[in-house]
Amino acid sequence: METLNVLVLGGDGIGPEVAEQAVAVLQAVTEEFGIGLNLEEAAIGGVSIDQNGVPVTRQAIDLARSSDAVLLGAVGGAKWDSLPSHRRPERGFLELRDGLSVFANLRPTKLFPMLADASPLRPERARSVDFVIVRELLGDVYFGNPRGVWDECESRKGVNTMVYTEGEIRRIGRTAFEMARRRGKKLASVDKANVLEVQALWRDVISELGSEYPDVTLNHLYVDACAMQLVLDPRRFDVIVTGNLFGDILSDEAAALAGSIGLLPSASIGGSSSLYEPIHGSAPDLVGTGKANPVGAILSVAMLLEYTLGRPDLARVVEQAVESVLDQGLRTADIAGTGAKWVSGSEMGAAIVQQVRLAANAPTWVAQAR
Repeated sequence: METLNVLVLGGDGIGPEVAEQAVAVLQAVTEEFGIGLNLEEAAIGGVSIDQNGVPVTRQAIDLARSSDAVLLGAVGGAKWDSLPSHRRPERGFLELRDGLSVFANLRPTKLFPMLADASPLRPERARSVDFVIVRELLGDVYFGNPRGVWDECESRKGVNTMVYTEGEIRRIGRTAFEMARRRGKKLASVDKANVLEVQALWRDVISELGSEYPDVTLNHLYVDACAMQLVLDPRRFDVIVTGNLFGDILSDEAAALAGSIGLLPSASIGGSSSLYEPIHGSAPDLVGTGKANPVGAILSVAMLLEYTLGRPDLARVVEQAVESVLDQGLRTADIAGTGAKWVSGSEMGAAIVQQVRLAANAPTWVAQAR
C-alpha cells in the first residue's frame, strides 16, 4: 500500500485532542518512511447530533467504508444524556461498527515497566501484565432484539436481548485462536455458561473450535472468575476471548492494571475497513485542561500501521517512541502520581513525534532505506 487513506472522527470531549496527537504521529511516520497519506474528517457522536440531528450520518459511514482505516477519538457527554437511546452519541459508534462489519475488537494490555508505580497491583504482579482481549463486537445485548423500555401493567419495563448465532461465535473464536497461536499459545474463553443458555452455546462452539488448534491450550472461565483472576494472577492470561458485554467491562478493568485507561489502544477488524480508537471515554471535564492522555490514541496508530498498512516494523517504531518518552520521565496527569510534575497531552504528543523522527534517521533505518 503506497498511500494510506484515513478518515478521522474526532468526536466529543477530549476525542479531538487525542486524535490530533495521533494524527501528528501518523503524519510523522508516513513522512519519514515514504508513505502517502490522505486524511479526511467527519463528525460522530454529540457533535454530529448538534450538526446533523443524528449521532452518525450515512455519508460518514460511507466515507468510512471507502477509507483504508478510521481513527476515532471518543464520543459522549452529559449534554446528550437526556436523549432517547437511539439518538444518543454512543449509538453513533455502534452504527459505525455495524456499518463497517468489524466484528473483532482487539484490546492489548501491557504494563510499561517504567509505569509499575501507576498500577494498583504489587510490582511483582504488575510486571506480568501482558495479554490481549479479543472482544466480539457486533452481537450480544448491544445489538440484540427486542430491546427498549415500555409501559406494562402501569409500570415501565426495560428489555435488552443477549443473542449470539453459532456463526458469530465461530468467527470471533477463530480470530482469537489465530492470535493465541502467534503469541503464547494460551487462550482463555470467558462466558457465563452456568446460568445463560446463549453462553452455554458460546462455550460449546469455542470448545469445538479448540480441536482445530491442538497447539493452543484452551481454558474456560466464568466472567466473574476471570475478573477476579485478572487482579490476583494476570500471569495466567495471554489471549482472552469473550462477548461484547463482558469484553467491554473486562477491558476497562485491564486498563486499570496497566496504570491508566488513557494508555490503552484498540483495533476493530474483520470488515470493509478497520477502526482504531483508544478505549477511554470522552471525559468532558478534562477538555481544555491539557490533562488528556494521548498515548492510547497514539498506540492505536501503531495498531493501524500493523493491521491495515501491514507494517509491523513501523508499529514497533511508534511503540518504541512511546516507551522512550516514558523512559525519559515524561508523564501526563493521569500517570504522574500525586503532586508530581506532568506534561500536557500536546507536549506528550510532540515528544513522541520527535522520537519517531529520530528513529527514522537512525543509522539502522537509513541503511535499510538504501
